[in-house]
Order: sequence, then C-alpha cells, then structure tokens
Amino acid sequence: MAMKDVSPLQHEDDMATIVNDIQHMHVSPEGDVDPDLSSDDYESSSDDEALEEVAPYACAYCGLADVNCVVKCLTCSKWFCNGRGKTTSSHIVTHLVRARHKAVMLHPESPLGDTVPECYTCGSKNPFLLGFIPAKGDAVVMLLCRNPCNYAANTKDVDWDASQWSPLIENRSFLSWFVSIPSAKQQKQVRPITAQQISKLEELWRENEKATLKDVDNPDTEEELPKTLLQYDSPMQYNSILRSLLAVEEAYDRKLKESLVQHDISVRWEPERGGNYLVWLRMPQLESGEIRIAIGDELLLKGAGTMGQPWQARVIVVRFAPTNSMEVACEVPGQLRPPTDSVSNFTVEFVWIGVTYKRMKTGLNKMTKDASCMSPYIQKKLLGLPAGPETLKSEPPRTIVVPGLPSLNHSQVAAIKAVLTRPLSLIQGPPGTGKTVTSATIVYHLTQMNRGKVLVCAPSNVAVDQLTEKIHKTGLKVVRLVSRMRETISSNVRFLALHEQVSILLQDSEIYQKLDTKKRAGEATLKDEVQMKKIISRIERDLLDAADVICTTCSSSADNRLRHYEFQSVLIDEATQAVEPECLLPVVHGCRQLVLVGDHQQLGPVVMHRKVASAGMNLSLFERLVLLGNQPRRLEVQYRMHPCLSEFPSNMFYEGMLQNGVTAQERLRKSVPIPWPVPTLPMMFYQNLGQEEISASGTSYLNRTEASTVEKIVTLLFKAGVQAEQVGVITPYEGQRNFIINYMQMHGSMNKDMYRNMEVASVDAFQGREKDYIIVSCVRSNDRLGIGFLSDPRRLNVALTRARYGLIVVGNPRVLCKNALWYHLLVHFKERQLLVEGPLSNLQPSMIQFGPPPKERRRETPMQRASEDTPGINDSLAMDPVRAPFRGPAKVPGSIRGDLWGELGLDARSLSYNQSDRFRKAPRGGDRDDDLDSLDGYESQPSLADPLDFPTTDASTQGGRPSFTPFT
Repeated sequence: MAMKDVSPLQHEDDMATIVNDIQHMHVSPEGDVDPDLSSDDYESSSDDEALEEVAPYACAYCGLADVNCVVKCLTCSKWFCNGRGKTTSSHIVTHLVRARHKAVMLHPESPLGDTVPECYTCGSKNPFLLGFIPAKGDAVVMLLCRNPCNYAANTKDVDWDASQWSPLIENRSFLSWFVSIPSAKQQKQVRPITAQQISKLEELWRENEKATLKDVDNPDTEEELPKTLLQYDSPMQYNSILRSLLAVEEAYDRKLKESLVQHDISVRWEPERGGNYLVWLRMPQLESGEIRIAIGDELLLKGAGTMGQPWQARVIVVRFAPTNSMEVACEVPGQLRPPTDSVSNFTVEFVWIGVTYKRMKTGLNKMTKDASCMSPYIQKKLLGLPAGPETLKSEPPRTIVVPGLPSLNHSQVAAIKAVLTRPLSLIQGPPGTGKTVTSATIVYHLTQMNRGKVLVCAPSNVAVDQLTEKIHKTGLKVVRLVSRMRETISSNVRFLALHEQVSILLQDSEIYQKLDTKKRAGEATLKDEVQMKKIISRIERDLLDAADVICTTCSSSADNRLRHYEFQSVLIDEATQAVEPECLLPVVHGCRQLVLVGDHQQLGPVVMHRKVASAGMNLSLFERLVLLGNQPRRLEVQYRMHPCLSEFPSNMFYEGMLQNGVTAQERLRKSVPIPWPVPTLPMMFYQNLGQEEISASGTSYLNRTEASTVEKIVTLLFKAGVQAEQVGVITPYEGQRNFIINYMQMHGSMNKDMYRNMEVASVDAFQGREKDYIIVSCVRSNDRLGIGFLSDPRRLNVALTRARYGLIVVGNPRVLCKNALWYHLLVHFKERQLLVEGPLSNLQPSMIQFGPPPKERRRETPMQRASEDTPGINDSLAMDPVRAPFRGPAKVPGSIRGDLWGELGLDARSLSYNQSDRFRKAPRGGDRDDDLDSLDGYESQPSLADPLDFPTTDASTQGGRPSFTPFT
C-alpha cells in the first residue's frame, strides 16, 4: 500500500505488519467489524451535555466519532464515517459524490495513521480511481489508479500481481480493512439522517460551510414550486406556472455551468486559412466524465499573453480530437491574436448563455398577450380546454406519392391523410417506422395545398438536419436556419444553410466585396460596417422569402431573422424530447395547423433540477395532449430491425402492433461468421458476472469485466469483416463509456483506428439513429443496490431498437432479473436459447433459473399527479379505452403474459413506467435513497436523492440532447 511519503517497497516490514493486523480483524458477514473483537466499541452518552461535546472528527452527517471509522475530506476539511446509516452509500462516499471532492485522509490514530491514499506511480489522490494490488510473495499491498498505472504495473514490475487489482471503494463504501465500518450498535447510537436531509445539507454547505441539520429542518429553506397541470384555466395561469419553473431551472443551470472552472489547462495552437487559429484544449476531466462539452459551447479561455500581459478570448467548441478523448478544438475569434508561444497554465471557464431561457419566457408572454400568435382552436387545445371539433377547409391530395421519397405503407398513408385536414395532429413513430419520411411527405403536401411557408422544427440539430435533407429530396426550396454560433460547424446539409447561401451570394455583390476589402485592411468606417450588415440582412430576407420550408431548432425559431414571418403550418419532430415551453416557440408564429411527431415510449425531455422535474416539467406537450384525449396516429411498420429484434419491443411497448417491413432473410448476413447461439436469430444476452465500480468522476459507474467482454465482441466483429462504422456500443453510464474507449485502445488486437472509429455512446446519443450491430453494456452488477435508471422502460426500448442485423446485450442476469421489466426480457432470451455464457468460441446456454416475476412497487409520476389534480381526467381516461394512452398488450406471445403491466407498475393513465423519467422520488417516508445513481451526466446536481442515478446525455456525441441547449 502506498501511503503519503511512504513507499511500500521501502517499508515492507511495517506494511506487512499492518496488513497482517488488518487481515486478522473479525468482520461480520454484513461487513461490520465485530464490536467485541475490535476497537469499534463506542458508547455514546444519552446525556444532553455529552451530546453537545462533539469530537472535532465526528461525522458531519451522523455525529459518529470513532477514529477507526472516520475519514477526512481534504477539500472541505470535514470528517465523515464509513457507515451507511439510512443511505445506500457510506457517508464519506456520499459526501465525495455530492460535493465532487476527490481527496481524503485517515485519522492519525487509526491503524494506518494519517494516510492520504494516493497512487504509488502517478500520485493521484482520487479515491474513486484508486485500488490495491498485492505483492506476489509478501503480505504487502500497493495503491495504484485503475487506468493507466495498473496496466503499466502489469507489464513493468514482476513483483506485483496487477491482475489482482481491486478498487478501494466497493459497494459504495471504503473497504473495511482500510476504514472500519461502524457496527450496528454504533449506528443505533448516532443521530439518524436521511438521504433527503443529506442532499439539503450539502446544498446549504455550498452557501454556508457552517450549516447544520438544524438549518436543514428549517421550513424557510424549503422552496415550494407550482405544479404543472393537464388543464389550464387561462393563458395567464399557463404562463405563470411555466415561467416560475423555468426561472428555477435557469438559475440552477447557470450556477452549474459557471461552477465548471478548469485550471492548469495545456493547449496547442493550429493555424487555419485566413490567419485564424484553432486552439486545442487538453482537458483530462473530459476523459473521466467530470465535465461535458458539446459542439457549439462557448468557453472563456484565459492565459498569459505576450510580454506577460493577461490574454483572454471567448472561443467556440467546433470538434473533438479523433485520437484523444481529452482534447477539444475551439475556434478563436479572427480579430484576436492568440499567444501561440504559451502552451500551459490556461484557465477555462464555461460561459453560460441564457438565450434559450429568454426565448422560452418571451414565447410564454406572447401567448398571453398576442391573441394572433396562434389560432383560438390551437390555444384552447394547448390549454386543455374544450375546443369543439374543427377541420380545415381543404381537400387532401388524391395521391400521397412524393417525388424523391420512397413509397409509403398503409399506416403512413392513413396518418398523412388525417393530418392534412386537421388543425392539431399527433403522430407516434416507433423505432424504424419511417417518421422522417412521413414528416417530409406531410411538409410537401402542406406546401402544395397553398398553406404558405411551413416551419419545421425539432429540439436537436441532428434531427433538424435529417429532416432538412429528406425534405430537400422532394424538390422543395428549403432553408436551414442555424444559430450564428453554430455557423462554423460542418453538416451534411450545410449547403442549404442560410449563412452558407448568403456567403455565396455575397461573392457576387461588388459593393460588399469593396467594403469587405476595406474591413480586412482595417480601413472600414462605422458607416461601412452598417452598410455591410444591411446588405447581409437584405440577402437573408430574400432567401427566406423565396423558401417553401424553413427548418430550424425549436429555440432558433425565435431567432430575430424570423420575427417578421408568420407560419400557418408548423411541424415539430422529436416533440416528446422537448420541454413544453421550448415546444411552444415555433407555435407562436401564427400557427393555424400544428403537427407533433414523436414517440412517448422513447426518451423524454431532460430537466436538470429535481424539483422542477417533479413539478411536471419533464412531461412533454405531446404526452400532455395524449393524456387529454388527443389520440396519436401510430406508424406500425418498422423497416430497421431483423424481425426477431423487433418482437420484444413490439410486445412490451407497442401492444404487439408493430409489423415488420423487412424479412428475416433481408437482415441475415451469412457471410459474417458471428457465433449466434441460434443462427437464424441474430441476438443474444451474454452473461457477465463482473462487479460494478464507481468511476473516476465519482458520479458514474463502470464494469471492467463487461468492458473486456465488449472488446472481445468488437474484435470478433472486426475479424468477421464488419466495418467500424457498422458497429455501435451503447452503455448508459459515462464512466463505462470512457473506460471502454480507453480499454479498447490499450488492449484491442486490431488496428487502433478501427476501435477509434467505432462509436461508443449513451442511449440518448443513439436515439433516432441505427447501426448494423449494437452491443449493450448494462454495467450494473451488485448485491443489494439495484439497477438504477436501467429500469426505465423508455431507455431500454431505445437501446434494444438501434440494431439492424444483430444485437448483443452484456450484463448480469442475476441482478437484472430482480426488476420486472428486465425479468421478462431475460425470460424472452432464455426461452429462445439466447441467454448464454462461456467463451465466445464455445457459447453455452446459461444455467440460471428464474423464479416468478418480481413485483414492482408503484411510484407516482408527474403525469399521474397532474391527472389526479385535474377533476374529471381520471374518469374520462379510465372509461374511454380509445382515449387511454395505452392499455398494454391483450395477447402477448411467449413469456410476456398475464397482468404484466400491473407487475411493472404501469397504469393506463400514464405513458411510462410509474416513476419519473429521470428523477425518482424516494420511497414514502424518505428513509432511504433508492439507488445512488442520479448524477451521471449532471454531476454537481445537489438536490437529487440519489447522486449516481442520472443517465449520461453524451452531448458531445452526435445525437446527444443536453438540457436546454444554450444556442441552437
């Protein structure tokens, strides 16, 4: 073991004695040190006076004061114990996760003294990264970080057995031989503290480091938020509630963004054409997942300039390094001369831009004050008020065929015909059912029916680009409006972008070229620059005037360049992924006909603040309209997956209604020798029993055994002739994503570029996309901590429906089967002989046996809460099966039968699992945090009950969906 200023190789005798003493401590099966056989006896006086005399090293949560059981956080100098109390993590681990602190010290009077655990090789003090390896011949251990020092030790030093590396933190507490675990008797004698109290206390410490539990219990610290409703009495009530929630989310988002300051950053400068520069920032926190950066983010870069003068610039993230997950490239403003001689000691601040929030609040105000911003019918429907039947006075086309697009199936034709004659329509597009083609066809016919310009939006740029490309194929004049901050970012529809078309036309303007020449020479006057802007504005207006369709994100639909335009027809794709105020922005442009396209069985909106989410902001407009009885038209023929891949999702999530538009033969590749357990069924669940570990960020998970298995599968696919671009690895945890990427680079036997070019990303990043082969790494594998947000059916639905030719799920069935949803998936695999174990070269059916399906405790969702708060909604939905969002499968083949929806906690009134999409409430009474799993992706969120249960959104990866993208 490496201790501060002590080398294990120099003090083997001392270390052997310590380890020997530790190994002979009596530990109970539960991990508690036997109080009768160790120094854990702790008598606390019930005397009030004694209670007031708290030891300076007492746990800041529960007050436990045993030198063997406490650890000091070196960042905040507070002490915490290694006991769990009423939480699923030890108090020290809980604090490190919530506070994002990364260094600790043992008590001087503990068996190991005032040890500061650190890596023997590199000196890293991050306890989430540290583990120990034993010497091959002595009772001595050495601390090494997980990666890369452990792997380096494996190849360089024959005295240490690196294959035996084990994490210092296991099951969310320090190992008992390193820091003693309080006995049950001790834990009964200290003050009880719940996960909710801990969450509030940590939040208070950010403002006042001396805050105590008394401050937590102060009712003045509680913030009551209004809850969203299904029905609103007026636009004013609608505005008031949503603006209040937006204000809280905005303040939280800003605080979070501005706290992400990075120091001691190394840079390299790359000259570009025209004298401009790219600056490459080397940020190790990117690799560990501690911070997230997305294309288009604005950063403030500070450093020493020429002659030692301070230099700073606002730079825009434009791309990521293909060979280094720690590097990101930013564009430096052309008018600034960068200090290219300086390459180190830079500081990076994350610039918070509140444009999207401002736009959403403006949109809410417009709905309140401007009666012409949408038709009275649309307004009443959005408020949930009775609007009466209404159809548009126009005849639908006799034929739905559109030039440049494939032919349509019956469900697509039916949906399109219904949409064209109605002022409000919802289209549900399950995976692979061609909703982009359907949307493009709708847009084409709307333009042909003399409805004027059509505004096409989506919350993400990726979705907008896909729609733009498809609509362009119909021959319509399409303009892609991009945020000015994203104009330098490449895209497959860049040639359709407004700024790109303006740039081309400016080359033909003699006046502009003369003015531009003067500007480059530094001779342009203010009058010249004003004239240049006028020329650009006039060209922009001409291009927008000539367009049939304008495509942009929901946020950018509020761009000033569109402020003078009215759009009677609006189509919003991915409507289920946008928060309601964001979805409202395109509508307030004078909408008379609104089409919402999405799938409420896939991922919903991302809301960062727990209370805002619990108040109902994570319920999309699409879902609320469905709850109000607006029945969506469902597309029913999928063209993506092999039929065996679509069977379970169809039965579980779509009432068995999905039909296959492709045959099994069309999705079998006999030339690719993959050892499928059943050759005609290209899918399997590959059993792995490796344990989960907390990742280096402290806010995510990884599973080294699964990562190794994924590498073997990927290498097998590559050797079988599959290209890197055809393979995708999905994992819900950022820690696992980073570990898999690095592991494959270090251990993959094929060309490193092949592994580098293969995408490893989150579920969010893959929504709306597909690969020929998908590998899913489940990560979660523990004895008592649950599976976190893996239990979210929407997340599982997306993960299972990305593959075209083959799907391999890697996970621990013994842990996953404790959840009802996963139980039925595992039984589905097992009944088809697709649940396997053993080496890839000799796969065998797993011997695991499943008992009866587990019962899931129901949890209230924001949708249920909203419906229960609205009189009459429950009765109308329960009695009218047509209006109910879904009823569950009446007849389901194979293992999925009986009252499955009841087992899963599903309800006909709700559209999802009976738990909040991303923020689960603690059980009634608040006595335990369900699952320490809530900050993976938003690591500094202090108010969540479970700081490791939040899915990564992977905003840096194509398709990622950061919450409220600042500039889209």
